[in-house]
Amino acid sequence: MSKTPVPTPQLNRLRAASALIPIIQSGLANAKLSRDRAAQMTQFVEWTTHWTPEDATEQALVDEVTAGLHRLQATLAS
Repeated sequence: MSKTPVPTPQLNRLRAASALIPIIQSGLANAKLSRDRAAQMTQFVEWTTHWTPEDATEQALVDEVTAGLHRLQATLAS
């Protein structure tokens, strides 16, 4: 069985950001979320990546969120 990392505030915020990315993308795609609100939510996602992960699991989550963040920023820039 894999060891689950201890939930820290930083890890919990990162997990929330990871779950928020598809919600933002969907809201933009079906026009149920304004670009301004999506930009604010994207700022939260970006903020969650501003910490140094302590292990490979945390680093993988940071990498996943960072990739999603780049997709969101590209969508908002277009």
